[in-house]
Amino acid sequence: MDSLIFTAMSGAERALRGQQVRANNLANADTVGFRADMEMSTSQAVQGYGYDDRHMAQLQANSVNTRQGTLKATGRELDVAISGAGFLTVEGPTGEAYTRAGAMVLDETGTLRINGNVVLGEGGPITLPEYSKIDIGTDGTISIQNPGTTTMQTVDKLRLVKAEGSELTKNESGLLIARDGVPLATDPTVVLQSGHLEGSNVSAVEEMVATMSLNRTFEVQMKLFKSTDTMAETGNRLISG
Repeated sequence: MDSLIFTAMSGAERALRGQQVRANNLANADTVGFRADMEMSTSQAVQGYGYDDRHMAQLQANSVNTRQGTLKATGRELDVAISGAGFLTVEGPTGEAYTRAGAMVLDETGTLRINGNVVLGEGGPITLPEYSKIDIGTDGTISIQNPGTTTMQTVDKLRLVKAEGSELTKNESGLLIARDGVPLATDPTVVLQSGHLEGSNVSAVEEMVATMSLNRTFEVQMKLFKSTDTMAETGNRLISG
């Protein structure tokens, strides 16, 4: 009977955690560059003498869905979207981090930022001088035209990286970071499209179906709890009788 309690308790916790993950995905269905989370868990044996046949669901850090979202043309010079696999690199609160959100802006010092985070080039933070025209190439090369001139001059290059979803996790700020803590290597095969932004890769239909399935799973776990109470009461009556 106590085996059933362990199973029901950990199963209900996993279903509840899964509902939270799916709800967060749905809330970000319209967030530019958002990557959907996927909840993960493994089976873990309960430690201790006499508990060899008891197992619980062990929650793990969520994995990231790297499926590409829809690219939308904006015509804005500082908007970039990655076509295919890859990520932009930014300086997050705790170090190097990665994102697919490409709505870059210039702050008062000329530093490129995405959602407040400094954009990194191959040599560090990217700061641009005054310019009259800017062009961002498909390989991330940033070229500008200085005021009063007619030629374009290369000033920096975006640091672009690649990674599988299993190699990444999200930090408290919602940015992607390497699961092993080691910065990703620059990848020259990543392709950019300037003047575009990538939408969220969340599928509202998939998330709703998954939420309903988790709701049913949670209800089953609660029924198991009630069944455990009934069996305990029956056992107590048999002992006392």
